[in-house]
Amino acid sequence: MILVLTSCATTSRILLPSDLVAQEDVVGIKSQKVRIWGDATKAEIAATLAATGSQINFIEKGNRSNQESYLVLSGGGQNGAFGAGLLNGWTRSGTRPEFKIVTGVSTGALIAPFAFLGSSYDATIKEFYTTHSTKDLVRYRVASGLLGGVSFADSKPLAGLIAKYITHTTLRKIAIEHQKGRYLLVGTTNLDAGRPVIWNMGEIAQVGDDRALKLFRSVILASASIPGAFPPVMIGVSADGKTGQEMHVDGGTTDNAILLPFHVNLKQLYKRLKWKPKRKLYVVINSTLTPRRKSVKADTFSIAGRSIDTLIKRLTISDTQRLYQFSQRNDIQFNIASIPERFNEKPEELFDRAYMIKLFSHAYNLASKGYKWGRKPPDT
Repeated sequence: MILVLTSCATTSRILLPSDLVAQEDVVGIKSQKVRIWGDATKAEIAATLAATGSQINFIEKGNRSNQESYLVLSGGGQNGAFGAGLLNGWTRSGTRPEFKIVTGVSTGALIAPFAFLGSSYDATIKEFYTTHSTKDLVRYRVASGLLGGVSFADSKPLAGLIAKYITHTTLRKIAIEHQKGRYLLVGTTNLDAGRPVIWNMGEIAQVGDDRALKLFRSVILASASIPGAFPPVMIGVSADGKTGQEMHVDGGTTDNAILLPFHVNLKQLYKRLKWKPKRKLYVVINSTLTPRRKSVKADTFSIAGRSIDTLIKRLTISDTQRLYQFSQRNDIQFNIASIPERFNEKPEELFDRAYMIKLFSHAYNLASKGYKWGRKPPDT
């Protein structure tokens, strides 16, 4: 029985040689430069700019306005209800802008396409975080996970919900907005390379066929696939006539909140175009940003779970500080929102519907009255 369970849970694949990694193209999307390393070096950014030209130089596309706004949506699991409520309340306040760039990681990746498409999709975001619970998103398979499988749960229910909300119609609308010079970016982690990846979802949407829809859904699923809890997502790639598969997992494994690779110099690009709009960055953190004391049970799962939570919180704080530094260097006004400490509700399960409804309502009420954005992340 152990051998059967283990063999069923194991995922076989072909991994391309490491010397071909830089040449890898996504299968079926070869003509499109749809991604870049999230931690790209200056040399890698320069090479990408040279290879793609205006495709990566997004500020040359679309109408030039006097003000631009960028939205960052972090990871946070069921705490994505905070971002969902904040966006809905922001619309209610009448002050929500259209965003030039929207980025999402993990639960933020689930929200990002609809935040990108605007307030007409507020009801969709609300529905996702207030009508579903653990049983709608997770199918546990603990025995398989303990016996050498890829995860403790099956992500097919989550994949099904992503397919329900992300359709060819959704793709067409995203492609139209992308052609206007707006950008939708989603972060995953390439586990083989141990590096973050930023996907240009608008470029994928522009392809428009069934393969593009499958890839679009796969990237979102990968971004939300917590390692160990959910199975990784395999992305088909090719290079030098060879084909293989990359293993992608939760973007929050490497970066829990993203905008652009740190070494991208927006200030220089805008200066070259003799254009200086007022730019604002809005960072929505789907968690609290200060440590909370918690009595930890002396058992394996409690210790491991608390350790991972602590690691992610420290990573998220580090991400906000990096985004702040990027903003300061590029003359962008920094704004940040996170779950307030006074919100003391606690979930009873992985995706607790009652908890998410309360968190959504709390964020909605804060934003509908005019959210008081912070101007610095913690420890700065």
